[in-house]
Amino acid sequence: MSDVTLRAQVLAEALPYIQKYYGKTIVIKYGGSAMISRELREAVIGDVILLSLVGIHVVVVHGGGPEISAMLKKLGKESRFVDGLRCTDAETMDVVQQVLCGKVNKNLAATLNRRGGRAIGLCGLDAGLFQARLLDAKYGLVGELARVDPAPVRDCLTAGYIPVVSTVAQGVDGENAYNINADTAAARLAVALGAEKLILLTDVHGLLRDPADESTLLQKVGLSEVPLLVREGVIQGGMIPKVECCVEAAWSAPTSWTAASPTPFSSSCSPTRASAP
Repeated sequence: MSDVTLRAQVLAEALPYIQKYYGKTIVIKYGGSAMISRELREAVIGDVILLSLVGIHVVVVHGGGPEISAMLKKLGKESRFVDGLRCTDAETMDVVQQVLCGKVNKNLAATLNRRGGRAIGLCGLDAGLFQARLLDAKYGLVGELARVDPAPVRDCLTAGYIPVVSTVAQGVDGENAYNINADTAAARLAVALGAEKLILLTDVHGLLRDPADESTLLQKVGLSEVPLLVREGVIQGGMIPKVECCVEAAWSAPTSWTAASPTPFSSSCSPTRASAP
């Protein structure tokens, strides 16, 4: 099959979805291997621009864990995680803010712009977009979102821009910033915006009952099944905050959600891996 034929087929298959989501808002949490692999990065960036060009309001919320870990390693500091969350002391928080709000955010916005999009980089500190309090002392300066003000993001969407949002929040319980889990931030922002869909791009193919066997992929997961899957260890590590934030989004608003693995072709998100009604 030629490249032209493949693209025509992809567009034909995408048409019903374009019609369904035209004028609607979709929040995409972008991170992991899709930010590191050039092939995946190009695919995701291309799809974000395509969605915007066909009239879908796209909001990109990004992580930057690998970049943060790489910078900490350069500084001789070890990365440590508890319950899937990065432990963030004051020194690590400085690095998080510099990497997420600076390098990663602006590079991502610039890449979208070079490819023909119209992107604006924002961070949670801008106009009080994300406001948080200390989550738990054991995590350090990791915050629990107290308030999400979607106004700056809405303003960007109204003006025809693609908002690119990094997840550092303004503290409401002190003169400090907090590191916010990007999955949680994306879910809360999707709810605040009344988004039609929340998409989480992951490094894995989805929830596997047996991590060593991709044939055990769980195509759908009911909300009531999540606690048992956590206890059984099916949902573990970094997937815990991903699934928990999706559950919160599903209960808080009629937002549908998809946890998907990016692919190297247009239509970057695979079919639903784990979904809530």
